[in-house]
Amino acid sequence: MIATAESCTGGLVAAAITEVAGASAVFERGFVTYSNAAKVAMLGVLPATLDAHGAVSDPVAREMAQGALARSEAQVAVAVTGIAGPGGSEFKPEGRVCFALATAHGCRALTVDYGPIGRAQVRAASVAQALALLVEGVAAA
Repeated sequence: MIATAESCTGGLVAAAITEVAGASAVFERGFVTYSNAAKVAMLGVLPATLDAHGAVSDPVAREMAQGALARSEAQVAVAVTGIAGPGGSEFKPEGRVCFALATAHGCRALTVDYGPIGRAQVRAASVAQALALLVEGVAAA
Protein backbone atom coordinates (compact mmCIF):
# COMPACT_ATOMS: atom_id res chain seq x y z
CA MET A 1 0.00 0.00 0.00
CA ILE A 2 1.08 3.57 -0.77
CA ALA A 3 0.72 6.85 1.13
CA THR A 4 1.56 10.35 -0.07
CA ALA A 5 2.62 13.46 1.82
CA GLU A 6 2.34 16.53 -0.37
CA SER A 7 2.97 20.23 -0.03
CA CYS A 8 3.63 22.08 -3.30
CA THR A 9 1.74 19.51 -5.37
CA GLY A 10 -1.39 19.96 -3.25
CA GLY A 11 -2.69 16.42 -3.72
CA LEU A 12 -1.82 16.01 -7.39
CA VAL A 13 0.23 12.86 -6.72
CA ALA A 14 -2.71 11.25 -4.92
CA ALA A 15 -5.00 12.42 -7.74
CA ALA A 16 -2.73 10.87 -10.37
CA ILE A 17 -2.72 7.55 -8.54
CA THR A 18 -6.48 7.51 -7.98
CA GLU A 19 -7.14 8.45 -11.61
CA VAL A 20 -6.47 4.80 -12.39
CA ALA A 21 -9.36 2.38 -11.87
CA GLY A 22 -8.58 -0.08 -9.11
CA ALA A 23 -6.26 2.31 -7.28
CA SER A 24 -7.85 1.33 -3.98
CA ALA A 25 -5.86 -1.90 -4.19
CA VAL A 26 -2.60 0.07 -3.79
CA PHE A 27 -3.43 3.57 -2.48
CA GLU A 28 -3.99 3.81 1.28
CA ARG A 29 -4.14 7.56 1.95
CA GLY A 30 -2.74 10.98 1.15
CA PHE A 31 -1.79 13.92 3.32
CA VAL A 32 -1.86 17.45 1.91
CA THR A 33 0.22 19.51 4.32
CA TYR A 34 0.69 22.87 2.66
CA SER A 35 1.48 24.84 5.82
CA ASN A 36 4.28 24.17 8.27
CA ALA A 37 1.68 23.77 11.03
CA ALA A 38 0.00 21.00 9.02
CA LYS A 39 3.35 19.25 8.48
CA VAL A 40 3.88 19.26 12.25
CA ALA A 41 0.31 18.29 13.23
CA MET A 42 -0.42 15.68 10.57
CA LEU A 43 2.99 14.17 9.83
CA GLY A 44 5.02 14.80 12.96
CA VAL A 45 7.62 16.98 11.27
CA LEU A 46 9.69 18.49 14.04
CA PRO A 47 9.48 22.27 14.43
CA ALA A 48 13.24 22.25 15.02
CA THR A 49 13.77 20.65 11.60
CA LEU A 50 11.61 23.31 9.95
CA ASP A 51 13.45 26.07 11.84
CA ALA A 52 16.88 24.70 10.97
CA HIS A 53 16.31 23.78 7.32
CA GLY A 54 13.06 25.34 6.12
CA ALA A 55 10.11 23.52 4.59
CA VAL A 56 11.88 23.05 1.26
CA SER A 57 14.67 20.74 2.34
CA ASP A 58 15.70 17.11 2.29
CA PRO A 59 15.38 16.76 6.10
CA VAL A 60 11.77 18.00 6.03
CA ALA A 61 10.93 15.80 3.02
CA ARG A 62 12.34 12.80 4.92
CA GLU A 63 10.29 13.58 8.02
CA MET A 64 7.18 14.03 5.88
CA ALA A 65 7.64 10.64 4.21
CA GLN A 66 8.46 8.90 7.48
CA GLY A 67 5.46 10.55 9.12
CA ALA A 68 3.13 9.42 6.34
CA LEU A 69 4.45 5.88 6.68
CA ALA A 70 4.02 5.90 10.47
CA ARG A 71 0.52 7.40 10.31
CA SER A 72 -0.89 5.02 7.72
CA GLU A 73 -1.21 1.36 6.88
CA ALA A 74 1.10 1.87 3.88
CA GLN A 75 4.42 0.14 3.27
CA VAL A 76 5.70 2.86 0.92
CA ALA A 77 5.36 6.62 1.29
CA VAL A 78 6.47 9.49 -0.90
CA ALA A 79 6.78 13.14 0.12
CA VAL A 80 6.99 16.30 -1.98
CA THR A 81 7.84 19.81 -0.75
CA GLY A 82 9.06 22.67 -2.88
CA ILE A 83 8.73 26.11 -4.41
CA ALA A 84 6.55 25.81 -7.49
CA GLY A 85 6.61 29.56 -8.03
CA PRO A 86 6.47 32.31 -8.56
CA GLY A 87 9.04 33.37 -6.02
CA GLY A 88 11.94 31.80 -4.26
CA SER A 89 15.18 33.15 -2.91
CA GLU A 90 18.90 33.07 -3.55
CA PHE A 91 19.20 29.98 -1.34
CA LYS A 92 15.93 28.29 -2.33
CA PRO A 93 15.14 29.23 -5.91
CA GLU A 94 11.88 28.89 -7.73
CA GLY A 95 11.53 25.39 -9.09
CA ARG A 96 13.41 23.62 -6.28
CA VAL A 97 11.53 20.54 -5.10
CA CYS A 98 12.57 18.04 -2.44
CA PHE A 99 11.29 14.47 -2.47
CA ALA A 100 11.62 11.57 -0.07
CA LEU A 101 10.71 7.92 -0.28
CA ALA A 102 10.19 5.94 2.91
CA THR A 103 9.82 2.18 3.34
CA ALA A 104 10.53 -0.26 6.15
CA HIS A 105 14.06 -0.47 4.72
CA GLY A 106 14.80 3.24 5.20
CA CYS A 107 14.28 6.65 3.72
CA ARG A 108 16.07 8.51 0.97
CA ALA A 109 15.71 12.06 -0.24
CA LEU A 110 16.26 13.75 -3.57
CA THR A 111 16.29 17.42 -4.53
CA VAL A 112 15.55 18.53 -8.08
CA ASP A 113 15.96 22.07 -9.40
CA TYR A 114 13.52 22.45 -12.27
CA GLY A 115 14.20 26.18 -12.57
CA PRO A 116 11.64 28.94 -13.19
CA ILE A 117 9.68 26.96 -15.78
CA GLY A 118 6.30 28.01 -14.40
CA ARG A 119 4.13 26.84 -11.54
CA ALA A 120 2.08 24.31 -13.51
CA GLN A 121 5.19 22.82 -15.14
CA VAL A 122 7.04 22.48 -11.81
CA ARG A 123 4.03 20.77 -10.26
CA ALA A 124 3.59 18.42 -13.24
CA ALA A 125 7.28 17.50 -13.23
CA SER A 126 7.10 16.94 -9.47
CA VAL A 127 4.17 14.56 -9.85
CA ALA A 128 6.09 12.58 -12.47
CA GLN A 129 9.15 12.40 -10.23
CA ALA A 130 7.11 11.34 -7.20
CA LEU A 131 5.41 8.59 -9.21
CA ALA A 132 8.81 7.38 -10.45
CA LEU A 133 10.04 7.19 -6.85
CA LEU A 134 6.94 5.23 -5.87
CA VAL A 135 7.57 2.73 -8.66
CA GLU A 136 11.11 2.23 -7.31
CA GLY A 137 9.82 1.93 -3.75
CA VAL A 138 7.12 -0.58 -4.59
CA ALA A 139 9.59 -2.67 -6.59
CA ALA A 140 11.97 -2.74 -3.61
CA ALA A 141 9.32 -3.33 -0.93
